[in-house]
Amino acid sequence: MKKKPRVLASAYAFNPEGGPHLHPGEDIVGWRLVEQLSRFYYVWVITHSCNKPAVESYKKKGALPGVIIEYVRLPFNLRRIFYKLEIGQRVYYYIWQILAWRKARILHKRVGFDAAQHITFNNDWIPSFIGAWLPVPFIWGPVGGGQRTPPAFYSGYKKRGRAADKVRLFGQWIGRNVLVSRRLCVRNARAILVCNNETRDKMPPHVSPKVHFFPVNGIAEEDVSGPNGRNSGEFRVLSVGRMIHWKNFSSGIEAFGMFHERHKGSRLTMIGYGPQREKLEALAEELGLEDSIKFVDWMARQDLFDVMRASDVFLHPALREGGGAVVVEAMACGLPVVGLDNAGPGMHIRGGWGIKIKPQSPSQIISEMTEALEKLHNDRALRLRMGEAALQRARSFYVWDRQGERLHGIIEGILAEDGAKA
Repeated sequence: MKKKPRVLASAYAFNPEGGPHLHPGEDIVGWRLVEQLSRFYYVWVITHSCNKPAVESYKKKGALPGVIIEYVRLPFNLRRIFYKLEIGQRVYYYIWQILAWRKARILHKRVGFDAAQHITFNNDWIPSFIGAWLPVPFIWGPVGGGQRTPPAFYSGYKKRGRAADKVRLFGQWIGRNVLVSRRLCVRNARAILVCNNETRDKMPPHVSPKVHFFPVNGIAEEDVSGPNGRNSGEFRVLSVGRMIHWKNFSSGIEAFGMFHERHKGSRLTMIGYGPQREKLEALAEELGLEDSIKFVDWMARQDLFDVMRASDVFLHPALREGGGAVVVEAMACGLPVVGLDNAGPGMHIRGGWGIKIKPQSPSQIISEMTEALEKLHNDRALRLRMGEAALQRARSFYVWDRQGERLHGIIEGILAEDGAKA
């Protein structure tokens, strides 16, 4: 009888609740991909101790049976200090990885892993110490990190936003050109899963045979469900996400404002939180849209899906989103998506179920987003057709079980190759 392989998963972000105080998108990715691995393998997970309350609560309810969780944290509550700045989060995570690798070495001596996968954080320029130095077949990803703000859009950033992006670009250069661990990670990986073209292009050409496109986002089968209550007469536009500079919600508001001049019955709902919230509310008031734009705080996923199913169009103007989980969620609710043709959303959105815009300048994307809203407003049949195509794409490609089967195929190929060499 064939021995069931033993797989180690490194998942710093790993939380079934995905709350805004943690890393909501990546938490869900970590949880769901571990769930998929456990369908086929014995699985051990190394994660941050901050996830322990939620993870253990779900395990008591029967989640992830048989999966062994190991928690690692840094001493002296350094997380509270480092997490005040985005770059500080990356530094903290880099240090955490050293402790995770030490834990992995101890586990490997006891367990004898057949493979290891680095799942979260999904970042190509802060590599995995486990991938660099643990002597087992290694799968890296899905990773992003290659995306960046198009230079023409820096003029629209405030001083702090421009500074944050410059620090990020410097960190990327250091990670890709200086860190030995990154070079070892690329060399040792038997498969590199990338979630967008930009990240693929950051990989050395000689490793291209082992690079696989693999979305960093997915959806549960039970969450794929069509529209509800869209015949009210109002045209409802929806935007969702953290209200930070590179999400570019200000351009979305301006595009909606131009569209609203011709369609006074239209409404925009913006769901999210973040440091840009007050500025966005002020912009809406300045444009005379305070009665037509509704700002809503973060809400539970199922409540969000209800809002999506009652909307007509999903507007997503983000400038450098590596994955774009919320785009997949909107598609799963039967919403046509208007977004920018870059990084993760550029991979998710296709002509059959959305309209994507090549970002060339701030005024150009505002104008083209306005035109896209106009087109979808005026052609209800097109809107419904795109919504149905979006839902079917989510069902056929993004459902987590489909992702798990693709991942299983990749890992089985690696293990079979090793078995043939033995």
